[in-house]
Amino acid sequence: MSWLVTGGAGYIGSHVVRELTGAGIDAVVLDDLSSGLEAFVPADVPFVRGSLLDRELIEQTIDRHGVTGVVHVAGYKYAGVSVQRPLHTYDQNVTGTARLLEAMSSRGVDRIVFSSSAAVYGTPPTELVTEDTPKAPASPYGESKLIGEWLLRDQGVAEGLRHTSLRYFNVVGSGRPDLWDASPHNLFPLVFAALVEGRVPRINGDDYDTPDGTCVRDYVHVADLAVSHVAAARRLDAGEPVEPAYNLGSGGGVSVAEIMTAMREGTGIDFTPEIAPRRPGDPDRIVADGSLAARDLDWQMRHTLLEMVTSAWQAAPRG
Repeated sequence: MSWLVTGGAGYIGSHVVRELTGAGIDAVVLDDLSSGLEAFVPADVPFVRGSLLDRELIEQTIDRHGVTGVVHVAGYKYAGVSVQRPLHTYDQNVTGTARLLEAMSSRGVDRIVFSSSAAVYGTPPTELVTEDTPKAPASPYGESKLIGEWLLRDQGVAEGLRHTSLRYFNVVGSGRPDLWDASPHNLFPLVFAALVEGRVPRINGDDYDTPDGTCVRDYVHVADLAVSHVAAARRLDAGEPVEPAYNLGSGGGVSVAEIMTAMREGTGIDFTPEIAPRRPGDPDRIVADGSLAARDLDWQMRHTLLEMVTSAWQAAPRG
């Protein structure tokens, strides 16, 4: 018996794999390495290189490794770029999820934890986002994640698939010095790259309706995220009830200016960020209510903002 982690060679997926194995749950990784790194997969965890679009490969992997559940983290995750690459985004995130569910159905695998996203909400009409906040995705990426949730829901009705979707907000930090966020689009890697190259990080807008004038967002530590994936897998294994979806957020949020202050302290590099014009459509504040996940999935904020920064900085490559 083992759990298949799709995208298990990526930033988030590799942390999930470590948390599963640390909890005594066997894991196997399926990843096409389009954005992941094989070095992120532990040597004692089976690794299959391949695409979610290859149903036969998924079925072979399930058979060979006795897979009984799936944590589905794989996907094309660049919301901004998805606007220019909608067909690729839908192929990877919607068709890939459908192929995975087909393979699971054919092999009788009936439980899945799905990596969803805050992007399903778009720009929400409320400052505190709950699971019932209206869904209005503003990119093909967000739309693809919402469709993924629908696929799980409908397969649950059709065949009794046991499932839950975890909606991430801004995932940062590192749980180990050998795992880092390699995304070219996320805030922390962008700031680190600027500092390493001797450039000054930038804040987009300082005239928002917030205490310090900069946007407030919800940042969560990747290791905390991984804990809740394992808790969800355990509940599904035990046949315990789960919600269709959970927000993984802090309930409080931090501003971009506060992030920059923590960056100065955590990296030891003094700088004064440049102030650029605000980006069109950026809301003042988006923060998630994580109380349902706290109730069911051992969700809690175990790391301070400074710990998020320092852990990410210590793991980040300097080359």
